[in-house]
Amino acid sequence: MSANAPDPPRRDLAAMIVPLGRHLMAAEMPVLRAHRTSMWAYVVLLGLGDAGDEPVRTQAALAREIGADKTRIIGVLDDLDARGLIRREPDPADRRARLLSLTAEGRRVRDSIRAGIREREDRLLARLSPADRRGFLNALDVLASLPPGAFADEDEGEAEGGAEGERVGAGEGDDEDGSADGGEGAPGV
Repeated sequence: MSANAPDPPRRDLAAMIVPLGRHLMAAEMPVLRAHRTSMWAYVVLLGLGDAGDEPVRTQAALAREIGADKTRIIGVLDDLDARGLIRREPDPADRRARLLSLTAEGRRVRDSIRAGIREREDRLLARLSPADRRGFLNALDVLASLPPGAFADEDEGEAEGGAEGERVGAGEGDDEDGSADGGEGAPGV
Protein backbone atom coordinates (compact mmCIF):
# COMPACT_ATOMS: atom_id res chain seq x y z
CA MET A 1 0.00 0.00 0.00
CA SER A 2 1.40 3.41 -0.90
CA ALA A 3 1.87 6.23 1.59
CA ASN A 4 -0.94 8.23 -0.08
CA ALA A 5 -3.50 5.41 -0.05
CA PRO A 6 -6.62 6.13 1.99
CA ASP A 7 -7.10 4.38 5.30
CA PRO A 8 -9.20 1.24 4.99
CA PRO A 9 -12.79 1.78 6.12
CA ARG A 10 -13.61 0.89 9.70
CA ARG A 11 -16.88 0.01 11.35
CA ASP A 12 -18.75 2.63 13.38
CA LEU A 13 -17.71 2.78 17.03
CA ALA A 14 -21.16 1.80 18.28
CA ALA A 15 -21.20 -1.17 15.89
CA MET A 16 -18.03 -2.40 17.60
CA ILE A 17 -18.70 -1.35 21.19
CA VAL A 18 -22.33 -2.44 21.63
CA PRO A 19 -21.72 -6.13 20.83
CA LEU A 20 -18.60 -6.07 23.02
CA GLY A 21 -20.64 -4.54 25.85
CA ARG A 22 -23.29 -7.24 25.49
CA HIS A 23 -20.64 -9.98 25.61
CA LEU A 24 -19.05 -8.39 28.69
CA MET A 25 -22.40 -8.13 30.47
CA ALA A 26 -23.21 -11.76 29.60
CA ALA A 27 -19.83 -12.78 31.06
CA GLU A 28 -20.52 -10.72 34.21
CA MET A 29 -24.02 -12.05 34.87
CA PRO A 30 -22.88 -15.32 36.53
CA VAL A 31 -20.75 -13.28 38.96
CA LEU A 32 -23.67 -10.97 39.75
CA ARG A 33 -26.12 -13.89 40.12
CA ALA A 34 -23.71 -15.68 42.48
CA HIS A 35 -23.95 -12.61 44.72
CA ARG A 36 -27.74 -12.20 44.19
CA THR A 37 -27.00 -8.75 42.80
CA SER A 38 -28.29 -6.92 39.75
CA MET A 39 -26.11 -4.81 37.49
CA TRP A 40 -27.77 -1.66 38.93
CA ALA A 41 -27.06 -2.84 42.50
CA TYR A 42 -23.40 -3.36 41.60
CA VAL A 43 -23.27 0.12 40.05
CA VAL A 44 -24.69 1.53 43.31
CA LEU A 45 -22.08 -0.36 45.37
CA LEU A 46 -19.35 1.03 43.10
CA GLY A 47 -20.86 4.52 43.24
CA LEU A 48 -20.71 4.58 47.02
CA GLY A 49 -16.97 3.96 46.82
CA ASP A 50 -14.72 3.62 49.84
CA ALA A 51 -16.32 6.09 52.19
CA GLY A 52 -15.56 3.90 55.16
CA ASP A 53 -18.26 4.08 57.81
CA GLU A 54 -19.15 7.71 57.11
CA PRO A 55 -22.30 8.33 55.08
CA VAL A 56 -21.21 10.76 52.40
CA ARG A 57 -23.61 10.42 49.49
CA THR A 58 -27.21 11.50 49.32
CA GLN A 59 -29.54 9.40 47.20
CA ALA A 60 -29.89 12.31 44.75
CA ALA A 61 -26.11 12.76 44.41
CA LEU A 62 -25.59 9.04 43.91
CA ALA A 63 -28.32 8.91 41.26
CA ARG A 64 -26.69 11.79 39.38
CA GLU A 65 -23.27 10.16 39.53
CA ILE A 66 -24.42 6.79 38.21
CA GLY A 67 -26.77 8.27 35.61
CA ALA A 68 -30.03 7.04 37.10
CA ASP A 69 -33.22 8.80 38.06
CA LYS A 70 -33.28 9.10 41.86
CA THR A 71 -36.70 7.43 42.04
CA ARG A 72 -35.41 4.53 39.91
CA ILE A 73 -32.78 3.45 42.43
CA ILE A 74 -35.07 3.44 45.48
CA GLY A 75 -35.96 -0.23 44.99
CA VAL A 76 -32.29 -1.10 44.52
CA LEU A 77 -31.39 0.82 47.69
CA ASP A 78 -34.23 -0.89 49.59
CA ASP A 79 -32.87 -4.31 48.58
CA LEU A 80 -29.26 -3.43 49.42
CA ASP A 81 -30.35 -1.98 52.77
CA ALA A 82 -32.45 -5.06 53.62
CA ARG A 83 -29.45 -7.27 52.82
CA GLY A 84 -27.20 -5.20 55.10
CA LEU A 85 -24.96 -4.01 52.25
CA ILE A 86 -25.65 -0.29 52.68
CA ARG A 87 -26.78 2.02 55.44
CA ARG A 88 -29.26 4.87 54.91
CA GLU A 89 -29.34 7.55 57.58
CA PRO A 90 -31.20 10.85 57.79
CA ASP A 91 -29.08 13.83 56.75
CA PRO A 92 -28.75 16.07 59.84
CA ALA A 93 -28.72 19.11 57.54
CA ASP A 94 -31.87 18.07 55.64
CA ARG A 95 -34.33 15.63 57.21
CA ARG A 96 -35.83 14.87 53.79
CA ALA A 97 -32.51 13.57 52.44
CA ARG A 98 -30.85 10.26 53.24
CA LEU A 99 -27.09 9.76 53.49
CA LEU A 100 -25.75 6.50 52.12
CA SER A 101 -22.72 4.43 53.01
CA LEU A 102 -21.46 0.91 52.43
CA THR A 103 -21.37 -1.53 55.31
CA ALA A 104 -18.39 -3.84 55.79
CA GLU A 105 -20.46 -6.58 54.14
CA GLY A 106 -21.31 -4.23 51.27
CA ARG A 107 -17.61 -3.57 50.70
CA ARG A 108 -16.89 -7.31 50.83
CA VAL A 109 -19.62 -8.10 48.27
CA ARG A 110 -18.56 -5.21 46.02
CA ASP A 111 -14.92 -6.31 46.14
CA SER A 112 -15.81 -9.95 45.47
CA ILE A 113 -17.96 -9.01 42.46
CA ARG A 114 -15.25 -6.69 41.17
CA ALA A 115 -12.63 -9.47 41.46
CA GLY A 116 -14.84 -11.92 39.56
CA ILE A 117 -15.55 -9.39 36.82
CA ARG A 118 -11.87 -8.40 36.57
CA GLU A 119 -10.91 -12.06 36.19
CA ARG A 120 -13.25 -12.38 33.20
CA GLU A 121 -12.08 -9.06 31.73
CA ASP A 122 -8.44 -10.10 32.11
CA ARG A 123 -9.12 -13.26 30.09
CA LEU A 124 -10.51 -11.11 27.29
CA LEU A 125 -7.71 -8.52 27.50
CA ALA A 126 -5.07 -11.29 27.44
CA ARG A 127 -5.83 -11.60 23.71
CA LEU A 128 -4.14 -8.20 23.24
CA SER A 129 -0.44 -7.47 23.47
CA PRO A 130 0.54 -5.61 26.66
CA ALA A 131 1.01 -2.37 24.67
CA ASP A 132 -2.35 -2.76 22.91
CA ARG A 133 -4.02 -3.56 26.26
CA ARG A 134 -2.62 -0.38 27.87
CA GLY A 135 -3.57 1.71 24.83
CA PHE A 136 -7.09 0.26 24.71
CA LEU A 137 -7.71 0.81 28.43
CA ASN A 138 -6.27 4.33 28.34
CA ALA A 139 -8.37 5.31 25.30
CA LEU A 140 -11.49 3.76 26.83
CA ASP A 141 -10.88 5.64 30.09
CA VAL A 142 -10.53 8.96 28.24
CA LEU A 143 -13.69 8.42 26.17
CA ALA A 144 -15.71 7.15 29.16
CA SER A 145 -14.69 10.26 31.14
CA LEU A 146 -16.13 12.70 28.61
CA PRO A 147 -19.11 14.70 29.89
CA PRO A 148 -22.63 13.85 28.73
CA GLY A 149 -23.36 15.38 25.37
CA ALA A 150 -19.69 15.48 24.32
CA PHE A 151 -20.47 13.55 21.15
CA ALA A 152 -23.48 15.61 20.09
CA ASP A 153 -23.31 18.76 17.99
CA GLU A 154 -24.51 21.83 19.86
CA ASP A 155 -27.56 22.10 17.59
CA GLU A 156 -28.33 18.37 17.92
CA GLY A 157 -28.84 18.52 21.72
CA GLU A 158 -31.33 21.35 21.40
CA ALA A 159 -33.16 19.64 18.53
CA GLU A 160 -33.62 16.51 20.65
CA GLY A 161 -35.09 18.52 23.49
CA GLY A 162 -32.15 18.28 25.85
CA ALA A 163 -29.98 20.98 27.32
CA GLU A 164 -26.23 20.60 27.29
CA GLY A 165 -25.21 17.91 29.77
CA GLU A 166 -28.79 16.68 30.20
CA ARG A 167 -29.38 12.99 29.71
CA VAL A 168 -32.07 12.82 27.03
CA GLY A 169 -34.43 9.85 27.10
CA ALA A 170 -33.17 8.33 30.32
CA GLY A 171 -35.40 6.97 33.00
CA GLU A 172 -38.88 6.89 31.52
CA GLY A 173 -39.62 3.43 30.15
CA ASP A 174 -36.22 2.00 31.03
CA ASP A 175 -36.14 -1.35 32.79
CA GLU A 176 -34.66 -1.78 36.27
CA ASP A 177 -31.34 -2.71 34.70
CA GLY A 178 -31.10 0.52 32.72
CA SER A 179 -32.14 -0.84 29.37
CA ALA A 180 -35.30 -0.11 27.45
CA ASP A 181 -35.52 -3.61 26.03
CA GLY A 182 -36.05 -5.85 29.05
CA GLY A 183 -32.41 -7.02 29.19
CA GLU A 184 -29.61 -6.44 31.63
CA GLY A 185 -28.62 -3.06 30.21
CA ALA A 186 -25.40 -1.31 30.94
CA PRO A 187 -26.11 1.31 33.55
CA GLY A 188 -22.71 2.84 33.29
CA VAL A 189 -20.23 0.25 34.39
